[in-house]
Amino acid sequence: MNDTSSNNRDTAPSPEGQTKSAKAKPGKLPIRFYKNVSINKELSGYRILLDERPIKTPKRKLVEVNQEKLALALKAEWEKQDKHIDPTTMPLTKLVNTALDGISGSEEQVAADLAQYALSDALCYRAAHPQDLVARQKNAWDPVIKWSKEELGITLKTTTGVMPLTQPKKTQEKAAHILRTYDPLELAGLHVLTTMTGSLIITLALVRGRLTAKDAWNIAHIDEDYQLSKWGADEEALERLAWRRKEFNAAHQLLSLLH
Repeated sequence: MNDTSSNNRDTAPSPEGQTKSAKAKPGKLPIRFYKNVSINKELSGYRILLDERPIKTPKRKLVEVNQEKLALALKAEWEKQDKHIDPTTMPLTKLVNTALDGISGSEEQVAADLAQYALSDALCYRAAHPQDLVARQKNAWDPVIKWSKEELGITLKTTTGVMPLTQPKKTQEKAAHILRTYDPLELAGLHVLTTMTGSLIITLALVRGRLTAKDAWNIAHIDEDYQLSKWGADEEALERLAWRRKEFNAAHQLLSLLH
Protein backbone atom coordinates (compact mmCIF):
# COMPACT_ATOMS: atom_id res chain seq x y z
CA MET A 1 0.00 0.00 0.00
CA ASN A 2 1.33 3.46 -0.90
CA ASP A 3 -1.00 5.67 1.17
CA THR A 4 0.62 9.04 1.87
CA SER A 5 -2.56 11.01 2.52
CA SER A 6 -2.62 13.37 5.48
CA ASN A 7 -6.37 12.98 5.82
CA ASN A 8 -7.35 11.73 9.27
CA ARG A 9 -9.36 8.90 7.72
CA ASP A 10 -6.24 7.55 6.03
CA THR A 11 -3.73 7.78 8.85
CA ALA A 12 -3.52 6.25 12.31
CA PRO A 13 -2.91 8.49 15.35
CA SER A 14 0.15 8.15 17.54
CA PRO A 15 -0.12 6.67 21.06
CA GLU A 16 0.71 10.08 22.56
CA GLY A 17 -2.15 11.62 20.63
CA GLN A 18 -4.47 8.96 21.94
CA THR A 19 -3.27 9.52 25.48
CA LYS A 20 -3.97 13.24 25.32
CA SER A 21 -7.58 12.57 24.41
CA ALA A 22 -7.89 10.08 27.25
CA LYS A 23 -6.63 12.40 29.98
CA ALA A 24 -10.15 13.58 30.66
CA LYS A 25 -10.79 10.14 32.14
CA PRO A 26 -8.06 9.46 34.71
CA GLY A 27 -6.86 5.89 34.94
CA LYS A 28 -8.09 4.95 31.49
CA LEU A 29 -5.99 4.24 28.43
CA PRO A 30 -7.18 4.55 24.83
CA ILE A 31 -8.79 1.46 23.39
CA ARG A 32 -6.87 -0.42 20.75
CA PHE A 33 -8.63 0.66 17.55
CA TYR A 34 -6.84 -1.56 15.02
CA LYS A 35 -6.58 -5.26 14.29
CA ASN A 36 -3.53 -5.68 12.07
CA VAL A 37 -0.04 -4.16 12.07
CA SER A 38 2.16 -4.32 9.01
CA ILE A 39 5.17 -2.67 7.37
CA ASN A 40 5.18 -1.05 3.97
CA LYS A 41 8.46 -0.49 2.10
CA GLU A 42 8.47 2.78 0.19
CA LEU A 43 11.29 4.30 -1.84
CA SER A 44 11.84 6.75 1.01
CA GLY A 45 11.73 4.24 3.86
CA TYR A 46 9.64 1.86 5.96
CA ARG A 47 6.20 2.78 7.27
CA ILE A 48 4.17 1.16 10.03
CA LEU A 49 0.57 0.51 9.02
CA LEU A 50 -2.39 -0.04 11.33
CA ASP A 51 -5.14 -1.70 9.33
CA GLU A 52 -3.37 -0.46 6.17
CA ARG A 53 -3.20 3.14 7.44
CA PRO A 54 0.26 4.69 8.07
CA ILE A 55 0.80 6.05 11.56
CA LYS A 56 1.66 9.67 12.25
CA THR A 57 3.31 11.53 15.11
CA PRO A 58 1.37 13.79 17.52
CA LYS A 59 2.28 16.69 15.19
CA ARG A 60 0.89 14.75 12.22
CA LYS A 61 4.21 13.87 10.63
CA LEU A 62 4.39 10.58 8.77
CA VAL A 63 6.35 7.96 10.71
CA GLU A 64 8.94 6.58 8.33
CA VAL A 65 12.35 5.06 9.12
CA ASN A 66 15.20 3.88 6.92
CA GLN A 67 16.21 0.81 8.92
CA GLU A 68 14.17 -2.39 8.54
CA LYS A 69 15.21 -3.64 11.98
CA LEU A 70 13.88 -0.48 13.60
CA ALA A 71 10.65 -0.73 11.61
CA LEU A 72 10.20 -4.30 12.84
CA ALA A 73 10.79 -3.21 16.44
CA LEU A 74 8.21 -0.43 16.09
CA LYS A 75 5.77 -2.90 14.57
CA ALA A 76 6.30 -5.23 17.53
CA GLU A 77 5.44 -2.46 20.02
CA TRP A 78 2.11 -1.83 18.30
CA GLU A 79 1.37 -5.55 18.03
CA LYS A 80 1.97 -6.10 21.75
CA GLN A 81 -0.78 -3.68 22.74
CA ASP A 82 -3.74 -5.58 24.15
CA LYS A 83 -7.21 -4.13 24.64
CA HIS A 84 -5.75 -0.70 25.33
CA ILE A 85 -2.77 1.29 24.04
CA ASP A 86 -0.23 2.02 26.76
CA PRO A 87 2.44 4.52 25.59
CA THR A 88 4.69 3.56 28.52
CA THR A 89 5.21 0.19 26.85
CA MET A 90 6.21 1.81 23.55
CA PRO A 91 9.56 3.53 24.23
CA LEU A 92 10.88 3.22 20.68
CA THR A 93 7.73 4.77 19.23
CA LYS A 94 8.09 7.61 21.73
CA LEU A 95 11.72 8.23 20.73
CA VAL A 96 10.90 8.20 17.01
CA ASN A 97 8.07 10.67 17.58
CA THR A 98 10.42 12.89 19.56
CA ALA A 99 12.99 12.83 16.77
CA LEU A 100 10.47 13.66 14.06
CA ASP A 101 8.48 16.27 15.99
CA GLY A 102 11.13 17.90 18.15
CA ILE A 103 14.52 17.43 16.51
CA SER A 104 14.11 17.14 12.75
CA GLY A 105 14.87 20.54 11.24
CA SER A 106 16.59 21.73 14.44
CA GLU A 107 19.58 19.38 14.49
CA GLU A 108 22.14 22.18 14.76
CA GLN A 109 20.51 23.70 17.84
CA VAL A 110 19.90 20.33 19.48
CA ALA A 111 23.55 19.37 18.93
CA ALA A 112 24.70 22.66 20.46
CA ASP A 113 22.41 22.25 23.46
CA LEU A 114 23.53 18.68 24.02
CA ALA A 115 27.19 19.71 23.77
CA GLN A 116 26.72 21.88 26.85
CA TYR A 117 26.59 18.71 28.96
CA ALA A 118 30.33 18.37 28.36
CA LEU A 119 30.86 21.51 30.44
CA SER A 120 29.39 19.89 33.55
CA ASP A 121 30.02 16.23 32.81
CA ALA A 122 29.49 13.93 35.79
CA LEU A 123 32.93 12.38 35.26
CA CYS A 124 34.55 15.68 36.22
CA TYR A 125 33.14 16.01 39.72
CA ARG A 126 34.79 13.67 42.20
CA ALA A 127 34.28 12.82 45.84
CA ALA A 128 36.95 13.96 48.29
CA HIS A 129 36.19 11.06 50.64
CA PRO A 130 35.74 8.26 51.65
CA GLN A 131 38.79 6.78 50.03
CA ASP A 132 37.10 3.64 48.70
CA LEU A 133 34.61 5.79 46.76
CA VAL A 134 37.44 8.06 45.55
CA ALA A 135 39.27 4.98 44.27
CA ARG A 136 36.19 3.59 42.52
CA GLN A 137 35.62 6.84 40.68
CA LYS A 138 39.25 7.20 39.66
CA ASN A 139 39.56 3.62 38.39
CA ALA A 140 36.33 3.79 36.38
CA TRP A 141 36.31 7.39 35.18
CA ASP A 142 39.95 8.26 34.44
CA PRO A 143 40.25 5.77 31.53
CA VAL A 144 37.12 7.21 29.90
CA ILE A 145 38.41 10.77 30.24
CA LYS A 146 41.72 9.66 28.73
CA TRP A 147 39.86 8.00 25.85
CA SER A 148 37.85 11.18 25.32
CA LYS A 149 41.02 13.23 24.90
CA GLU A 150 42.80 10.73 22.66
CA GLU A 151 39.89 9.57 20.47
CA LEU A 152 37.46 12.49 20.48
CA GLY A 153 39.78 15.40 21.06
CA ILE A 154 37.66 16.49 24.03
CA THR A 155 39.76 17.48 27.03
CA LEU A 156 38.12 17.60 30.46
CA LYS A 157 39.36 18.93 33.76
CA THR A 158 38.31 17.28 37.02
CA THR A 159 37.74 18.59 40.52
CA THR A 160 36.48 17.50 43.93
CA GLY A 161 33.21 18.80 45.29
CA VAL A 162 30.37 20.47 43.44
CA MET A 163 31.72 23.96 42.74
CA PRO A 164 31.42 24.83 39.03
CA LEU A 165 34.48 23.94 36.98
CA THR A 166 35.58 25.92 33.92
CA GLN A 167 36.43 23.57 31.07
CA PRO A 168 38.78 24.40 28.17
CA LYS A 169 37.21 26.71 25.59
CA LYS A 170 37.29 24.11 22.82
CA THR A 171 35.55 21.41 24.88
CA GLN A 172 32.00 22.42 23.96
CA GLU A 173 32.99 23.35 20.40
CA LYS A 174 34.53 19.93 19.79
CA ALA A 175 31.56 18.16 21.36
CA ALA A 176 29.13 20.15 19.18
CA HIS A 177 31.16 19.32 16.07
CA ILE A 178 30.91 15.60 16.86
CA LEU A 179 27.20 15.77 17.66
CA ARG A 180 26.41 17.50 14.38
CA THR A 181 27.36 14.28 12.58
CA TYR A 182 24.30 12.53 14.04
CA ASP A 183 20.80 12.53 12.56
CA PRO A 184 17.55 13.32 14.46
CA LEU A 185 16.89 9.72 15.52
CA GLU A 186 20.44 9.34 16.81
CA LEU A 187 20.26 12.67 18.64
CA ALA A 188 17.04 11.57 20.34
CA GLY A 189 18.79 8.48 21.68
CA LEU A 190 21.94 10.39 22.62
CA HIS A 191 19.92 12.93 24.57
CA VAL A 192 18.20 10.28 26.67
CA LEU A 193 21.46 8.43 27.37
CA THR A 194 23.17 11.66 28.40
CA THR A 195 20.41 12.75 30.76
CA MET A 196 20.15 9.27 32.29
CA THR A 197 23.93 9.05 32.92
CA GLY A 198 24.70 12.72 33.51
CA SER A 199 27.62 12.32 31.14
CA LEU A 200 27.98 13.12 27.45
CA ILE A 201 31.38 11.42 27.47
CA ILE A 202 29.99 8.14 28.82
CA THR A 203 27.28 8.33 26.15
CA LEU A 204 29.76 8.86 23.32
CA ALA A 205 31.97 6.08 24.71
CA LEU A 206 28.96 3.77 24.62
CA VAL A 207 27.78 4.57 21.10
CA ARG A 208 31.35 4.38 19.76
CA GLY A 209 32.01 0.99 21.30
CA ARG A 210 34.43 2.02 24.06
CA LEU A 211 31.95 0.90 26.71
CA THR A 212 29.27 -1.77 26.82
CA ALA A 213 25.78 -0.76 27.91
CA LYS A 214 26.31 -2.55 31.23
CA ASP A 215 29.63 -0.82 31.89
CA ALA A 216 28.25 2.58 30.85
CA TRP A 217 25.35 2.25 33.28
CA ASN A 218 27.54 0.99 36.12
CA ILE A 219 30.22 3.65 35.93
CA ALA A 220 27.57 6.35 35.63
CA HIS A 221 25.98 5.16 38.87
CA ILE A 222 29.02 4.56 41.05
CA ASP A 223 27.86 7.17 43.56
CA GLU A 224 24.32 5.79 43.77
CA ASP A 225 25.52 2.21 44.06
CA TYR A 226 27.95 3.19 46.80
CA GLN A 227 25.20 4.87 48.81
CA LEU A 228 22.92 1.89 48.33
CA SER A 229 25.62 -0.47 49.59
CA LYS A 230 26.09 1.65 52.70
CA TRP A 231 22.59 2.77 53.58
CA GLY A 232 20.16 0.83 51.44
CA ALA A 233 17.33 2.47 49.49
CA ASP A 234 13.64 3.12 49.96
CA GLU A 235 11.04 1.84 47.52
CA GLU A 236 10.57 5.23 45.85
CA ALA A 237 14.30 5.57 45.11
CA LEU A 238 14.41 2.08 43.61
CA GLU A 239 11.40 2.87 41.42
CA ARG A 240 13.09 6.01 40.11
CA LEU A 241 16.25 4.05 39.37
CA ALA A 242 14.26 1.35 37.57
CA TRP A 243 12.50 3.99 35.44
CA ARG A 244 15.83 5.58 34.50
CA ARG A 245 17.24 2.19 33.56
CA LYS A 246 14.22 1.50 31.35
CA GLU A 247 14.70 4.82 29.54
CA PHE A 248 18.42 4.13 29.19
CA ASN A 249 17.81 0.68 27.72
CA ALA A 250 15.28 1.99 25.21
CA ALA A 251 17.65 4.70 23.97
CA HIS A 252 20.48 2.21 23.65
CA GLN A 253 18.20 -0.20 21.77
CA LEU A 254 17.25 2.58 19.35
CA LEU A 255 20.88 3.43 18.61
CA SER A 256 21.75 -0.25 18.23
CA LEU A 257 18.94 -0.73 15.70
CA LEU A 258 20.14 2.29 13.76
CA HIS A 259 23.60 0.76 13.40
